[in-house]
Amino acid sequence: MRSSLLFTLVALPAIIAAPWGVQDSLQLTLGGDAHTTNSWNFVDCGSPSDVIQIQSLTVSPDPPVPGQNLTIKVKAFVTETIEDGAYADVTVKLGLIKLLHKRFDVCEEAEKNNAEIQCPVEAGFHDVTQTVELPKEIPPAKFVVNVRGYTVDDEDMVCADIKVDFMKRPGGG
Repeated sequence: MRSSLLFTLVALPAIIAAPWGVQDSLQLTLGGDAHTTNSWNFVDCGSPSDVIQIQSLTVSPDPPVPGQNLTIKVKAFVTETIEDGAYADVTVKLGLIKLLHKRFDVCEEAEKNNAEIQCPVEAGFHDVTQTVELPKEIPPAKFVVNVRGYTVDDEDMVCADIKVDFMKRPGGG
């Protein structure tokens, strides 16, 4: 699995992309509603008081293609500065089997992966694009990713539940 599990506004694009991917020029608007395509499902499980309010997410290509680049664009409003020490708890599952459960330092991951936005992230509107290369070795399976992000003061920052179906291959139905 790719280690570039960036998160929040600093890193949300890569957390969705790594260790797999999602969508073809698909624009979705978030706000507690679920978004579903044949290969992707995203639920913004956050609350109106979360520090990061995701407004839209654009990803390409769809379906995800192992071994190819995946580009994710996130537009979000940050209600307060995100400082060093913010973190994300990420769980990746294949069915009921937990493949990964790890805590990531948001700012450290952004720096290591040369993300276009770095900490501290100031309050306001942000538009972030991240491209990652998906590993060729991604198996044809359905994955579930649960992401819970917190500020340095342990305030809720962002919440996302993502399902990605790598069983659907381009041209394969």
